[in-house]
Amino acid sequence: MAEAGALRVERLSLAFGGLTVLNGVSLEVGPRELLALIGPNGAGKTSVLNCISGIYRPSAGRIFFGADELTHERPHRIARRGIGRTFQHGELFPHMTVIENLLVARHAHIATSLPAEGFFLPRVREAETASRKAVEEVLAFVDLERYRHHPVEALPFGVQKLVGFARALAMQPSVLLLDEPSAGLNRQEREDLARYLLRIRYELGVAMLWIEHDMQMVADLADRVCVLNYGEPLCEGRPDEVLANPRVIEAYLGSHPDLPP
Repeated sequence: MAEAGALRVERLSLAFGGLTVLNGVSLEVGPRELLALIGPNGAGKTSVLNCISGIYRPSAGRIFFGADELTHERPHRIARRGIGRTFQHGELFPHMTVIENLLVARHAHIATSLPAEGFFLPRVREAETASRKAVEEVLAFVDLERYRHHPVEALPFGVQKLVGFARALAMQPSVLLLDEPSAGLNRQEREDLARYLLRIRYELGVAMLWIEHDMQMVADLADRVCVLNYGEPLCEGRPDEVLANPRVIEAYLGSHPDLPP
């Protein structure tokens, strides 16, 4: 997984009819950086990821990956450029096994033609072998080997979340967009997730834009924190500075006695 240039969002805005979801959001994720994107429910965090990954088309603003603009790219082309993502609820194929779900993520690395696949030519066999090897490495990385042949629908929720996480890794991305990967996990699973995030950063060199509600995890792991509130940027900085900011506390907890009216 090679490093790539920064992922950069400039003055991003998004509206559905008369409802403004995002308004002037700017952020940047550098190589190997872990940027946490936080804010109360409904702040627009997932909408930012949906715009970056091409699911939503922003009303205004621009998105860059290195020198390349992604603002109007299709989702599959964005994935091919090296941007992977997870979803809040996994979005897996429930009747398929764990290993089959991960193999789906390898589509960006398959360049064989339909006729070659029909005759199962040597280059097709080589591509399939390479993909299976990559998937097995990811399963080992996140300790999922024992579940490789289990149907996803038969697995506990926490394991399903981890499968979604592993599927994004199987793409061999340069940037990972993580949408609340710890939601619904127990304490041990969260500790495991924290370990995987650190390994992804330091061993694989993958940059991450990470939506998270567990502020202790954010304080422990993030390099920087960006805060959204009602679709607008509130503040950005080091975790200790941001999490102590009275306006951030107000956004999460309500009025703060030290803030001016």
